[in-house]
Amino acid sequence: MKQIACPKCTSEEVAKSGVVKGRQRFRCKQCNYFFTVMKEGKKIDPYYVIKALQLYIEGVTLREIERILGISHVSVLNWVKKYNIKAPENPDYRPTYKVLSQPELVDFFSNKDSLKSSGCIITELGDKFMLIKWERFRKNTL
Repeated sequence: MKQIACPKCTSEEVAKSGVVKGRQRFRCKQCNYFFTVMKEGKKIDPYYVIKALQLYIEGVTLREIERILGISHVSVLNWVKKYNIKAPENPDYRPTYKVLSQPELVDFFSNKDSLKSSGCIITELGDKFMLIKWERFRKNTL
């Protein structure tokens, strides 16, 4: 069993002292401090953290990342802040994305007009592939 330590003085000499809102309460025998043990948060595989940040850098919105990866947009925002990630601001392009299987990806690239005047990046997404494509918007010159 994991040893409980006082968050104030880090002493491991603690005693149970009732239950508050369904959580065990403890009292430190050294400093007489009362505390409850916080539950550990849900662990997310670093693979998905990296994928979420890659998508963010490519200009995919937080809500779109949430729909694609199934990870809360709030978690993605927290990672962006934690790692100080800055998405490049470029109003000349807007990325679009597709999630494709391997045969669909081959079929996509067999069409010559698929990437005309655009760029793309492909990233693995479990057993599928995500194609992020961006096209430059042409400005009207009158």
